[in-house]
Amino acid sequence: MRIQVVTPAQYETCADLLAQMRRLRAAVFSGRLEWDVTIENGEERDQYDDEQPSYVLAVTASGRVAGCCRLLPAVGPTMLERTFPQLLANGALDTHAAMIESSRFCVDTTLATDRAGGLLHQTTLLLFAGIIEWSMANGHRELVTATDLRFERILKRAGWPMKRLGEPVRIGNTMAVAGALPIDVSSLRNVRPVNYQSELSENALATLRSAA
Repeated sequence: MRIQVVTPAQYETCADLLAQMRRLRAAVFSGRLEWDVTIENGEERDQYDDEQPSYVLAVTASGRVAGCCRLLPAVGPTMLERTFPQLLANGALDTHAAMIESSRFCVDTTLATDRAGGLLHQTTLLLFAGIIEWSMANGHRELVTATDLRFERILKRAGWPMKRLGEPVRIGNTMAVAGALPIDVSSLRNVRPVNYQSELSENALATLRSAA
């Protein structure tokens, strides 16, 4: 399995991967988690997909999307400020140019059955590493996100602990919480699984070696 990042310039050439991603999001967020999301033709999307995000995808050797995440610069429209401001202690983010927002993180649990260290799906670790690696390469130092308490514990076990930006709040059937995570070499080293592969993997390996 490998990491592939789809930027706005690659939307057309990667249309099949993005359609797979939206179907996976529908299966996870609407089907499994029963969130109130918009589904059209079996695909989930929202207004933030119209803001030219980059997508981090975990792709199997056969070309199947096994996991995904959406990344948007925090200086623009963000899900945290516009949709979930109640998760922020002050109702707003203290944004800066090196901050990026992660949203719509999900993994196809029918594919990702191997667990790293008996705790985490290998695909989840791959996505963590891909998010950190791409963000570092593009000048970001901090990631913010809205997630749930279960995923907050997964991040901590992976060695990428989240600093809360407010108290947990029940949203629908989920206890949600907002947090910030560091984007740095130490975090990449903690989460990067064995045999990690991505479009930027050589750069990541060089960075890790130089920081050792």
